[in-house]
Amino acid sequence: MSVSPTWYEDFFTELPNAFWRQAIPAEAAAAEVSFAEQQLGLTPGAHVLDLPCGSGRHSLTLARRGYRVTGFDISPEAIAYAVRSAAGLEVDLSVADVREIPSELRVDAAVVLGNSFGYFELPGMQAFAATLANAVRPGGGVLLDINTAAESLLPGYQPGSRRIEAGDVSMEGSTEYDVRTSRLLSHYRFTRGGEAVERTAAHHVYTTAQYVELLEEAGFSALELHGDLTGKPYAVGDSRLLMTARR
Repeated sequence: MSVSPTWYEDFFTELPNAFWRQAIPAEAAAAEVSFAEQQLGLTPGAHVLDLPCGSGRHSLTLARRGYRVTGFDISPEAIAYAVRSAAGLEVDLSVADVREIPSELRVDAAVVLGNSFGYFELPGMQAFAATLANAVRPGGGVLLDINTAAESLLPGYQPGSRRIEAGDVSMEGSTEYDVRTSRLLSHYRFTRGGEAVERTAAHHVYTTAQYVELLEEAGFSALELHGDLTGKPYAVGDSRLLMTARR
């Protein structure tokens, strides 16, 4: 089916965002931030870029642990929610495309969590990687969280469907793999009372070698591939690829 290559521009409105805010427990963000601290050698006071930051679950967790945080997201609703939630914390959150953040920004580390490093076709991915490399100071680190690497998704892939209740929002979802474009298409219907929103997300499916090449071409090195938050080496069939690298 035809899905806009810029689907992410209008996907993240209030109802889908409300679902994800209620569906993902706070403990998940805490564990992911702890992994970033360990793997990137972060210490409180460091300046961390959260890209895209969504509704702020990682940004706020980092700020509560004593980090300076800058975050950008394309969703005005998500940023407004995160700003309201950040009262008293040292965070700077703004609306922007992840490829178009201020060029003068310099940080000690960057995190790209929540499976958001596969939204773009290859030129967009190259621009995203270049943005990260420009923002992270020499010696700093980056952490990428990817659920749709080819080695994770394709072994034994079967289309699926599910229904999840999260607080006052329900989600019915199904997936299909578009072999012509190498994209995972995820179809959603979010409902709350009399409200209903239908959206389709498209994740480009790249191999691990392509992800490695993207980072290395952007100027990163010392890449490590992990299969979960314990830090185990990534292997074919692992549901998650966690990549770390140094600038």
